[in-house]
Amino acid sequence: MSLMRQIAWLVLGVVLAALVGAVGLSTLSARQLMLTQLELKNADNAQALALALSQQKGDGELIRLLVSAQFDTGAYQFVRWRGAGGETLFERAEAPRPGQAPDWFRALVPIEVAPGVAQVSNGWNAIGSVELKSHASYAHDALWLATRRLIAWLLVVGIGAAVVAWAGLRRIRRPLDAAVSQAEGVLAGRYGQVIEPRVPELQRLTRAMNAMVQRVKELFEAQAGQLLVLREQVHHDSLTGVSTRRHFLAELDAALQRDDGPVIAGLVLVRLRDLAGLNARLGRAAVDDVLMTVVTALQAYPESVPGCRVGRLNGGDFALWLPAEGVAAETAHALADALRASLPAFGPGVQVALGAVELPRERPGNVWLGEADAALARAEHLSEARGGIAVEVVADPGVGREQGEALWRAQLQQAVAERRGRLVEYPVRDRAGQLLHLECPLQLRLDEEFLPAASWLPLAARARMTAQVDLFAVELALKAIAADGQARCINIAPVSLGDAGFLPQLRELLGHSPREAQAVLLDLSEIAATEHFERLLELGRQLRPLGVKLGLEHAGAGLAHVERLYQAGLDYVKLDASVLLGVASDAGRAAFVRGMVIMLRSLSLKVYGEGVVDAMDAQALWDCELDGLTGPWVTASQKG
Repeated sequence: MSLMRQIAWLVLGVVLAALVGAVGLSTLSARQLMLTQLELKNADNAQALALALSQQKGDGELIRLLVSAQFDTGAYQFVRWRGAGGETLFERAEAPRPGQAPDWFRALVPIEVAPGVAQVSNGWNAIGSVELKSHASYAHDALWLATRRLIAWLLVVGIGAAVVAWAGLRRIRRPLDAAVSQAEGVLAGRYGQVIEPRVPELQRLTRAMNAMVQRVKELFEAQAGQLLVLREQVHHDSLTGVSTRRHFLAELDAALQRDDGPVIAGLVLVRLRDLAGLNARLGRAAVDDVLMTVVTALQAYPESVPGCRVGRLNGGDFALWLPAEGVAAETAHALADALRASLPAFGPGVQVALGAVELPRERPGNVWLGEADAALARAEHLSEARGGIAVEVVADPGVGREQGEALWRAQLQQAVAERRGRLVEYPVRDRAGQLLHLECPLQLRLDEEFLPAASWLPLAARARMTAQVDLFAVELALKAIAADGQARCINIAPVSLGDAGFLPQLRELLGHSPREAQAVLLDLSEIAATEHFERLLELGRQLRPLGVKLGLEHAGAGLAHVERLYQAGLDYVKLDASVLLGVASDAGRAAFVRGMVIMLRSLSLKVYGEGVVDAMDAQALWDCELDGLTGPWVTASQKG
């Protein structure tokens, strides 16, 4: 039994004991008073009657008249005149009156008094005695009425005391409930503060809880800070601060595999030529400044365009990934113009070659690097021939849409309206091989074939149709869950959160299938936590009562920048393939992944790994204690 319930029962018991005690004591006191009064009445009336009878000089008729008159004027049970020998000479009697008091009350509080007795004389001679006894029913009625009034009054007082006690307990319980919620929040990874109550004892408890929560929060923030430092050491070049070659290539592979990127993207390679000769002529410090000048020009793009990535491939080679269509050539020439303005300050002989390619994203990573290297080689040849800075741009001949955007939009709308779509299922498994849930990206049938999201999602985002598409995907998931009961995960575009009608429609859709909704998982990309945090909070508040689980996909080091990640109310996080690729052969990357797992576990989150392609990487990730993995290796092992 809870403490509040024990206190409530204690208060109720005390009030009831006081009520019963007060009623009982008052009733017994009133009974005793009435007994005394009835005894005195019987005795006094008997003496008065005997005196009146003694003055009749033994006249029997007059004595009978006086006895009858006495009986008729009072509420008597009987009045008797006895002779000198004790025999009854005359008697008037009446059966006991029922009265208003119930029988159980009469039995519980009996009122029985002895009759009044007095001697009757004629002069100095005793001629008998008189006895009389009053009815007790009137006393019972008066006692019953007084007891009822007392009980009614004490009930009013008791109810008032109960209300006051309830208010007091509620006042006490409020900070206790807040402390319990605060403790549960810490277990769930939420570190909220509670207002201190005025009760001194509870104030000390709340203050201690707030201090503990603040300390845990500081430990989490310190851990996140350490993770950022480790990230800088493992993933970033020590001189320039951009991604290392290994990490950039992992980011490139992950970007090419995602469904939420553009159909066509760009890659720009930048090479500072003759790095050894520059070191000999200008000195190492000056060459470092040249490298930083190149990096400064490159980093202007990730700061303004989401999804851009910059990496240092080796000594003087840099790469810029552009997740957008039709910007590779413009970016390469803009970079060249920026470098032409800044590099002459270091003197003549500083030459830079830029090679840019723009290709469909379905091309594998080695094709991207090969095409970009070929463009860079041609640009380097031009730079050597002409001096200064040269740019070479290559666009794939097949690049470009075969149909207009209006037609694409019409096809998307028709596909959603006619429910022409399907979910492709990829397993997420734990270390023992047990299926945790299915990742289910949506494919839409456009132009008589099913196309992955990479083909139409950018167009859907531009047409503001992602909300409709996401609702369609959830609808398909609910039907599939109803058929086999297997949990399924659906990707939700962050853009959909900005649609005012999306969340109400999603809640209504899930509310129609409450049983299936408990097996639905919703993935949002990391950008939802970094740029749409309040909308993510509202999504959790609306869907958590339905049993829906929320998580972040494609998560990386950006999670450490989410200041209120502990308040997001997430259930799991899926680490991006760019963070996990090559973890088996890189102790630094393994340490970073392990640190991410520890940080996320401190928030009571499940941690899954995406895009696992290698058995050795999978084993290394199991050693890092991830809860589950997905990717080509997991799917292939299932088939095997």
